[in-house]
Amino acid sequence: MKASKRKANIMLSISALLAVLVAGCSNSGAGTQPSATPSGGNATPDTSKPIQLKFLTWGNQAHLDLYKTLIDKYRQTHPNITVDLQSVPFPDYQQKISVLAAGRELPDVAWLSERMVPQFMANGILQDISDVKQDASFKMDDIIPSTLDLFTKDGKLYGLPFSTPPSVMFYNKDLFAKAGLASPNDLAKQGKWTWDEFVKDAKALTSGTGANKIYGADFFRDWKTYILLSSYSWSNGSGPFDKGMTKFTWNDQYGIETLKMLQNMMFVDQSHPKAGEQVSFESGKIGMFFDVYSYVSKARTIKDFKWSIAPMPSGPKGSVPMLGQAGYVMFKGSKYPKESAEFMKFLASEEGIKATQTFFVPPRKSVLGSDDFLKQPGNPDTADIKQAVIDEMPKAIVQPGHVNWEKIDNEMLAGFDQLFSQTATPEQIVKTMETKITPLLK
Repeated sequence: MKASKRKANIMLSISALLAVLVAGCSNSGAGTQPSATPSGGNATPDTSKPIQLKFLTWGNQAHLDLYKTLIDKYRQTHPNITVDLQSVPFPDYQQKISVLAAGRELPDVAWLSERMVPQFMANGILQDISDVKQDASFKMDDIIPSTLDLFTKDGKLYGLPFSTPPSVMFYNKDLFAKAGLASPNDLAKQGKWTWDEFVKDAKALTSGTGANKIYGADFFRDWKTYILLSSYSWSNGSGPFDKGMTKFTWNDQYGIETLKMLQNMMFVDQSHPKAGEQVSFESGKIGMFFDVYSYVSKARTIKDFKWSIAPMPSGPKGSVPMLGQAGYVMFKGSKYPKESAEFMKFLASEEGIKATQTFFVPPRKSVLGSDDFLKQPGNPDTADIKQAVIDEMPKAIVQPGHVNWEKIDNEMLAGFDQLFSQTATPEQIVKTMETKITPLLK
């Protein structure tokens, strides 16, 4: 697979502009604005004048439909407020925010993922929303404390989480039964769901050729989501980066083993699709598929075969899933800071989180353990959700984030392009990654 065109020059220019434009990045071009005061504070939003808020996500159509319903609900008590809901594809989202900041056209409220937060915190474009802690009706104590860490800096709060999904393994129960294999859930209960077992099962599940080909496993939601492979290294006590993301650490035994495992599955066992092949789990032609739990909303539509979820395979350090996080943020310079804070607080309230639990692992304790979350129509067995999601969350490692993440990500992708095209060995690839990425971590 050829390396995709990088946008480094654009991002360099944008980064330079951001430092200058922080005070004025506004969807109205205004200068310094008053700090946001969520409802429950000292200020009361003016409900007499018409107001339009801009709300940006990377959601799919099902997400957007849900949010439209939530917005309609919000308008019942805020009839003067309309919300312009927009979506940008996830691969383009971080750059889009940067471009909007440089052009002083930021939305009022937006989704941000874990990998984006460090850059925008460093650029100073996120609004401090700490006042929400003073509102007893918001029930801040109901939010799992660790889910706030990503959005907290120097004691100030810059976002409210709405999704905290660990990575899990979706698997085709019919294919496992046909191959006479024990289920990953049963093996995990016995402490036998290991990476060696995973590779062996992937080979056993593989069959057919051409249009009838069935692959044992697929690590990639798309060909830019290599990060789930980190679970192999993490379960061996290593990882692509150190804890503070100050050092590239995949140029070690476990980084090399990670790439060799994938290389062997693609080109020797042929149990994994090759780069660029578009084979979906829901087609029934993938035995095991790795994604964050949020993929369950798509899996629920599967009617042609039985499926479930299981924990990530384990190594000497046990199973270590990746923890994705996403939250609502408000940008500095909003023309309507009080109204934006009020709307964001509604989205992250118990009512809002109950509504979005259809798609997202909720950060509120009252919702996470509820039957409403566990027994959604079309869900896997409750026991499997508890085993693969709730029990695994304390073990999870948050997906990496860094002020230079886009550049780092590009270099990682370039390395995987070499693996996919077989133009370099795993040892050479991680060495090149280290050389390219180390200066970006300084």
